Amino acid sequence: METKYWKVITNSDRPESLAGHSAIREAAALLKEGGIVAFPTETVYGLGADASSSGAVTSVFRAKGRPSDNPLIVHIADLDRLERWTREVPEKGVELARRYWPGPLTLILPHRGNLAPQVTAGLSTVGIRIPSHPVALALLRESGLPVAAPSANRSGKPSPTDAAHVRDDLHGRIDGILDGGTTGIGVESTVVDVTSDPPVLLRPGGITLDMLRDAVGEIRLDRGLERETMNPRSPGMKYRHYAPQGKMWVVTGEGKSLVERVQRMADGLKREGMKVGILSTEEHAANYEADWVFVCGRRSDPFSIARGLYQALRAFDEVKAEAIVAEGFPPQGVLFTVMNRLVKAAEGRVISAGES
Repeated sequence: METKYWKVITNSDRPESLAGHSAIREAAALLKEGGIVAFPTETVYGLGADASSSGAVTSVFRAKGRPSDNPLIVHIADLDRLERWTREVPEKGVELARRYWPGPLTLILPHRGNLAPQVTAGLSTVGIRIPSHPVALALLRESGLPVAAPSANRSGKPSPTDAAHVRDDLHGRIDGILDGGTTGIGVESTVVDVTSDPPVLLRPGGITLDMLRDAVGEIRLDRGLERETMNPRSPGMKYRHYAPQGKMWVVTGEGKSLVERVQRMADGLKREGMKVGILSTEEHAANYEADWVFVCGRRSDPFSIARGLYQALRAFDEVKAEAIVAEGFPPQGVLFTVMNRLVKAAEGRVISAGES
């Protein structure tokens, strides 16, 4: 398959600035013809297809190698289109949408049954969001479609935050890539089920738990977030995900004890004959010795860690690291999201710095 590539440069946050752009028109035409196109959102790159077309959605699962029982998130251009695909929006869903749309928030809502069945994986609900990236919104408006869009990577790999990641994973497997530069948030959207009261957080993301509670009060955590042995209910959370190829461990703790435990882990793996990388923050990187030390961000700026996480994980794949020891973080604010992704990537291998 030939994969078309368009570079879209804009200095504006307004999708109107891209109205009539040739790349947007061509990409939208591909979507309307049943093709699949990768595009940037404010979170990560998505792999888009017409959510009302079974054939198009099946192509997404095929390109990603994604299990078909894993539902997809539908992206729409504005609130006026929400009622076309959903039966009702509870009051707390309305408030969350008012606060955080367009933005990195997905709401789980009852659907009308007019989406491709593969999108919902047989569930009575669907995840829907309005992205805030101008390229994404311009594409959605031009196509006029509901666009099902999981992350634009091969299933199981770290999500793409740059068009180069998409090309590495999917060139020749999809119809087109809209390159809008590096994404801003770097981790996937927050997913909240508003069909129950209180609402349930299914996947942490760019909208933090505190932000959700500030908007609507009590928010419960899905049991799959609290117990890794349980199957979570959110799109993109059911299977091994966000993971580099090398085996990974996460070390929790603070300060000197954290650094020393990470280094001991790396040294032990090195003695076993493995090529070892360390996932570090800027504050600690100079203290480590390993085959590779990659920095994901600064502890003084938690959102920089979220932005840099997948870039760093992909860097280990580029050098073919066999083992990775990652610094962990206190599960607060956006770092709760970061730890969720790290624990998934490490398949639950988490060690406290205080353990011998």
